[in-house]
Amino acid sequence: MVNSERQTPDLPRLVVGISGASGVAYGLRVLDACRDLGVETHLVLSKAAALTIAQETMLTLAEVQARAEVSHKPGDVGAAIASGSFPTLGMIVAPCSVRTMSEIATGVTSSLLTRAADVTLKERRPLVLMVRETPLHLGHLRTMVRLAEMGAVIAPPLPAFYAKPQSLEEMVDQSVGRALDLFGLSWSAVKRWGQDVGPLKGEA
Repeated sequence: MVNSERQTPDLPRLVVGISGASGVAYGLRVLDACRDLGVETHLVLSKAAALTIAQETMLTLAEVQARAEVSHKPGDVGAAIASGSFPTLGMIVAPCSVRTMSEIATGVTSSLLTRAADVTLKERRPLVLMVRETPLHLGHLRTMVRLAEMGAVIAPPLPAFYAKPQSLEEMVDQSVGRALDLFGLSWSAVKRWGQDVGPLKGEA
């Protein structure tokens, strides 16, 4: 589904992937944050993500897709985000499953999500993978090393307890905001050390 009437060519664009790992809330909040920041989002979900959405939220697939300016079908490898000539800030996969991570690492992509990630790497744009898996075995760790060597950023959504979160929503927002920092996007929901929490400016 492409919401072509909502595309805004003058806005910066971010590709948002949601895979089938637990933690679809991260991807949803990325879409919400980008809307707050005036960033055009191009969403692509894996087939397994639809199952996770049904299990973890009360939203329909159409409602999730409607949160993005443009939503692409997972099999549409001819979509704009499959080409390096389509300018974007980069891509975030939130959450990122081990299967998705592994497919990106091999460069043998079978869906639009992993193709778009491969394009992001080859164009030397930021690729941020919010990997959701624990514990990690040696194969997972070696795959992460390979991705890091290729230029990806591995950013597991870990809670920042120094921010003194009062809810799961605040924990999700802190992780999402810190991931968006990697694209030069500063979201107001983030609590920052030395600014909002911790030793504040001017304190001895």
